[in-house]
Amino acid sequence: MSGERRERLKVVSLNCHRDADGVIFDHYGHEREILSTRILVMLAQCSRFFSPNTFDLTLKFVYHISMHLQSLLAASFETAANNLLPARLQMAFTLGFHIILACFGVGLPVLLLAAEWRYLKTGDELWKLLAKRWAKAFAVLFAVGAVSGTVLSFELGLLWPEFMGRWGAVIGMPFTLEGFAFFLEAIFVGIYLYGWDRLPPKVHWLTGWPIAISGCMSAVFVVTANSWMNTPQGFRIVNGNIVDIDPIAAMLNPASGAQIVHMVVAAYLVTGFGVAAFHALQLLREINPVYNRRALTLALLLALPMAPLQSVVGDWSAKMVAKSQPIKLAAMEGHFETSTRAPLSIGGIPNEKTRTTDYAIKIPGLLSWMSYGDINAEVKGLNDFKEENLPPVAVVHVAFQIMVGIGSLMVLISAWCAINYFRKRDWPKSRFFLWMILSMGPLSVLAMEAGWVVTEVGRQPWIVQGYMRTSEAVTQSPGVWNVFYGTMLIYAVIGIAATTILWQLGKVPIESEENQQEEPYGA
Repeated sequence: MSGERRERLKVVSLNCHRDADGVIFDHYGHEREILSTRILVMLAQCSRFFSPNTFDLTLKFVYHISMHLQSLLAASFETAANNLLPARLQMAFTLGFHIILACFGVGLPVLLLAAEWRYLKTGDELWKLLAKRWAKAFAVLFAVGAVSGTVLSFELGLLWPEFMGRWGAVIGMPFTLEGFAFFLEAIFVGIYLYGWDRLPPKVHWLTGWPIAISGCMSAVFVVTANSWMNTPQGFRIVNGNIVDIDPIAAMLNPASGAQIVHMVVAAYLVTGFGVAAFHALQLLREINPVYNRRALTLALLLALPMAPLQSVVGDWSAKMVAKSQPIKLAAMEGHFETSTRAPLSIGGIPNEKTRTTDYAIKIPGLLSWMSYGDINAEVKGLNDFKEENLPPVAVVHVAFQIMVGIGSLMVLISAWCAINYFRKRDWPKSRFFLWMILSMGPLSVLAMEAGWVVTEVGRQPWIVQGYMRTSEAVTQSPGVWNVFYGTMLIYAVIGIAATTILWQLGKVPIESEENQQEEPYGA
């Protein structure tokens, strides 16, 4: 190869890099280098076959083609960067909407079974009426949840195609199993709703069990997939390719146990306190006191035991985070400096400029003990990690404090109710107690949503911890902002419609339902 041709190739190489600078993000610099290197290798191999004029033309042609390809590559990365915010906002909003419905899908069938069981044991029609009214509310929530859940499944492919394309074979099984669980639930929901006064009472009650079980299993399978994103396993990467995929090992990842139990207990808490809040409101308005007190009792019997249990499960989950995601733990606590006898921060606002958590109450050694069971254990601080691997610390810390604060209030209310029940065999009857239960309805939802913020935002900037960044997974298709605005509008309509229907169902007088006679089948 002549010195002149070597010099021309060198010029091409320099131009490739110079022209690409400022267009392709630094994160993808290695891809730019690979592209231009491949071009040079190809020219070096072929140049000996060309005459000087032909070589000149070929050099110019390949140079322009390489510039065009790199411009397309840069444009696609720029589109992906622009799509990241609307894609994350849409996923957060739709998941936050659906998770509320999913909680009632897990917990409300348990209340239906309890109310109908009381009817079978006592023959009291008021218990049957309670079960039928709850069943109508469940039907509305199930229908809306089916729509919002379907949207989420499509969003995974449309908004995050790189994620599903690369990792779908690893985490496809739990999504498939969740689909089977949902279809089983849908079949028995139809039988249960249609079977009132058509099936023998005990058989009808038994048809509610598959609803409760499959609803719970749907949550288990979905959370399994999410826990894998936090602690991925069940595969190997060889030369950039994913091999030796083991879907069972992926599902049984280190975080799955704690996350599954944490979410299922949260679903029972949200359902119990949510239903109790409605009936507490009715009691404050002195509407049907016997009926609403019975409903309040069943709802509290579901929620109150779960509050102290959730504190134990939360400790289990936090220890798992300390072991597998130390950056998330540090963000949760606003812990910047690595230290032994690390303090637990209560409240406070992380200041990422001064690298401190201002206004926090610190309890020395408690974070070390709660994380590792040793008061002298070392807890890594955020300053020990690269800046580009840190999540939004203030968001994670504040969300964690909200979740823990509301959870602590739940435990206090549970203790109050337990003491009063063992002393007087009844719940507290003061209006203050009813107001507290009323407030726990929205607060339990807020705690659950805050927990999901900790889980998802605390993992950033990764969509698969340590393997794929969220920015690498987002779609490169245009128009994501428009899709986000349209989704917000549609969900607003659905949310308002569902709330209105539920409110109208709650306003139907009990006496009118008692006097209603269903038309015979086929009439």
